[in-house]
Amino acid sequence: MERTLVLLKPDAVRRGLVGEVLRRVEAKGYRIVALSMREADAETLGAHYAEHAEKPFFAGVVAYMSSGPLVALVLEGQRVVEGFRSLAGATDPTVAAPGTIRGDLARDWGTPEIQNLVHGSDSPESAAREIAIWFPSF
Repeated sequence: MERTLVLLKPDAVRRGLVGEVLRRVEAKGYRIVALSMREADAETLGAHYAEHAEKPFFAGVVAYMSSGPLVALVLEGQRVVEGFRSLAGATDPTVAAPGTIRGDLARDWGTPEIQNLVHGSDSPESAAREIAIWFPSF
């Protein structure tokens, strides 16, 4: 059974959308096997976004992701990496399709960083690396 990491970003928590996102995940039939609400520290975010450390947007992403509590979860299911990314929708919420999390619930707020509610691992390999960062004892 495949696993993926999902982060409900600070904007999702701030806007009270945690329950709605979790409802959609469960309605899709994926199993939540780990869940934690926490404040993300610079070390964890640095490890998570390590491939972007030298990019100009890195500091802004770390600031946004540490701006409030987030919810980290591990989902399990057949083709869950691909399935959750489809459920999340396009990264840019303005063009995300209706019916997706971002298409229905996110929008452009005019901030330097895209506030698009959720993160989902982009491959099984990334999922394994990211799960180890957020749930080291899992």
